[in-house]
Amino acid sequence: MADFPGKVNTETSSPQSQAGSMHLMNAPMDLNFIKTIPGILLLAEIVLGLLVWALISSAAYHLVPAYGWVMFVSVTLWILSIVLFIILFLNIWQKLVSVPWPLVLMVFYAVATVLYLTAFVTNAASVSPYKFGYHYDHMAAAAFFGIVVTLTYAASTFFAYLDWRGDGGNAATNTVPV
Repeated sequence: MADFPGKVNTETSSPQSQAGSMHLMNAPMDLNFIKTIPGILLLAEIVLGLLVWALISSAAYHLVPAYGWVMFVSVTLWILSIVLFIILFLNIWQKLVSVPWPLVLMVFYAVATVLYLTAFVTNAASVSPYKFGYHYDHMAAAAFFGIVVTLTYAASTFFAYLDWRGDGGNAATNTVPV
């Protein structure tokens, strides 16, 4: 029993330092990020992007070459959005201090908006060959979700622009670079 006081951990932490963050395998997770508007929009972009390419890939999209572009845009931006979510959620962006994150995010979202807009127009214009077929509903739904994900990327562009310009609100309340 003489060893007992030496084996007790007396380290304490304040509740404020633990609020909103959690550590998983030495990577601090920012749980507050998924509660912010940019975090919610990013999650919506991931889910809606998945719906777009899943709906198209479940049909015979190879019959209309234009769907190759729609698949390329939706899958590429879906993967990049997942990578961006991981970077922001695990606070990896704080370790990369030389990267101008507000500018990078604004450019990414602006480019994604333009690319998804072209993919939506291509998708909507190419639905007609499927009009009397089994896959018409898939392609029409993909066009609908294509415009919805375009609008979410546009909203993310707007919020990234506000952050880049410096009008994102009170600096003490912003927890993410978006």
